[in-house]
Amino acid sequence: MLKYNKHINLLYLFIAFIVLFSIEGFAHGVDDSTRNFLNNNTGLQIIPFIYIGAKHMVTGYDHLLFLVGVLFFLHRSRDVLLYVSMFTIGHSLTLMTGVLANIQVNAYLIDAIIGLSVVYKGFDNLGGFKHFFGKQPCPKKAVLIFGLFHGFGLATKIQEFQLPSEGLAANLLSFNLGVELGQFLALMFILLAINYWRQFDSFQKFATTTNTALMSAGFMLVGMQLTGYFIN
Repeated sequence: MLKYNKHINLLYLFIAFIVLFSIEGFAHGVDDSTRNFLNNNTGLQIIPFIYIGAKHMVTGYDHLLFLVGVLFFLHRSRDVLLYVSMFTIGHSLTLMTGVLANIQVNAYLIDAIIGLSVVYKGFDNLGGFKHFFGKQPCPKKAVLIFGLFHGFGLATKIQEFQLPSEGLAANLLSFNLGVELGQFLALMFILLAINYWRQFDSFQKFATTTNTALMSAGFMLVGMQLTGYFIN
């Protein structure tokens, strides 16, 4: 029992840690050094944009919580690759399109939908759709659709700054490449942690509690972003 509690406590500590950092998300999640760089950016800056993209994904608690939910019950490498690819296609498409086409979306509302994606995945993992509605939405399509919203979330962060048109497309591609690198790094740790935990009986024993915690974190993110929307 002591070993079970150790694993569970570590996981819940991780969830609590990234939710606590949602205070930064309340301010749209761009630190001062990044904000200063983007405000003064001129021309082509491939390496800095790769770094910023990777950092944003690694510290992007909302993206990480959603990916934890997506990967929680995936056993086969083929499924992991498929679902991650669907998510990547979705957020890459709207990230590039949102900025280049100057599609304006309220950052608080889009971040609230991203929080809702965490709620959705926890609810789906709990079997809530089948229990209450008798049918589960296609999980692959859902990951793709929520990937589109996550991409718009990234686009809103970029659009907060008046980036020069010179080198914009290349800078965005670099930012997106950084996002993918950061996502790969984060996924590696998430998969290692889940696959390690899956070896123990506590994984199934606490699966319900864990996904309930995911839903709670998602609701918290939704509430904080909607609060930000109404008071700003």
